[in-house]
Amino acid sequence: MAKNDDAWEKLFDEHKILSHVEREGFFRISADQIRKFREPRLMTKFDHRINLPKIFSSNELSILPVTRGDYLISHFEAWKNFEPADSAVLPAELPEYLQSLDAKNIFSEALALNCAFASGIIADFTGDENIFSTVSGRMSSGTFDFKVNDTRRNFSHAVHVNNSQIEIDAAFEGIKFLTLIEAKRDLADDFLIRQLYYPYRTWQNKISKPIKPIFLVYSNGIFYLREYAFAEPENYNSLVLVQQKKYSVESTKITLADIQEILRSVKPTTEPPVPFPQADKFERVINICELLNEKSLNRNDVTAKYDFDSRQTNYYTDAARYLGLIEKSVSSHAVTYNLSDLGRKILRQSFRERQLSYCKCILSHKVFADTLKASLERGAMLSTAEIIALMKNSNLYQIGSDETFKRRSSTITSWLNWIIGLIDD
Repeated sequence: MAKNDDAWEKLFDEHKILSHVEREGFFRISADQIRKFREPRLMTKFDHRINLPKIFSSNELSILPVTRGDYLISHFEAWKNFEPADSAVLPAELPEYLQSLDAKNIFSEALALNCAFASGIIADFTGDENIFSTVSGRMSSGTFDFKVNDTRRNFSHAVHVNNSQIEIDAAFEGIKFLTLIEAKRDLADDFLIRQLYYPYRTWQNKISKPIKPIFLVYSNGIFYLREYAFAEPENYNSLVLVQQKKYSVESTKITLADIQEILRSVKPTTEPPVPFPQADKFERVINICELLNEKSLNRNDVTAKYDFDSRQTNYYTDAARYLGLIEKSVSSHAVTYNLSDLGRKILRQSFRERQLSYCKCILSHKVFADTLKASLERGAMLSTAEIIALMKNSNLYQIGSDETFKRRSSTITSWLNWIIGLIDD
């Protein structure tokens, strides 16, 4: 991230990019110009708003490719926020005769796509018949024109694309539709519309069937699918959600009795010398573990791969360390994170056992267990003031001010709501 920041600062200064944008509405930059300071592939990949270099974010700028070697920089409205995924998890099944697909070991986008296809998830979601895997990988976009909103003015930019490189993670064609899928394994707040729009426009010009752009996210045993449509095909920002569903090929049945048994039997742990969590989305704590299951990552890697800034990286890695799921090592070169033995063991479990293991990790800490017990007895979550009172009696590590207690109490509420949300009675 720092290398990108430095390189873009130099490029903006050398080419007077800001003045060009303000005067002409955009700046066209080539891969060769970018390569003078750093590899273009690393300098232009911003899957989420938060990944932007500082000079881009502070000036509300983004970048779009227009050929294989040219990009436009302007005030493009390039991203869209994901809608909340609050639907129930639907069951799916892998065929019993498949031995090479293991639902407990899906640690890549490719395996997630294969599993979604083999289990019938994609066919069910699209409503298409006799679907077959067709085009995928890198290819040329062909030629098309589109409009994209300006973030600062009530204005649309006209953009011409001529043989830009696109990448399609998977495509499935059936009797009715061609479904184009962008697949990810990181849970994020937003996504780059281009990842759906460029493939959509490319294939819209090649075939007569309707195109279904779908965003698939796989994390913690759940397939999150969102189908979008472009209400105006030549308008980049006309993206609307058509439907969304969640699926799992494993049993997700967890009862209140399961949680109560953990509260009764879990062995309390001593509070570790790690900052008390300030990381409200527990799904992302799990997702960090999944990313580290492949290989160790340094702090900058985590920030670059995820929908995080550097401060959030610290919060969420510290939260996983607090639970004993990951470990941190410090050298003169970088801070590096590794999955712990416990974290690796949990990831090998089935969906149901994995969730219960995460519950045990959380509820082994006294303040979480005490808050959940009291909340279940009352039938409602304790107030912030009541949670803070329990926190102050729990010998937590390095929490001093009342304001800090208040901020960290929201994590207790959020994590316990995650646990309660697992219950399927």
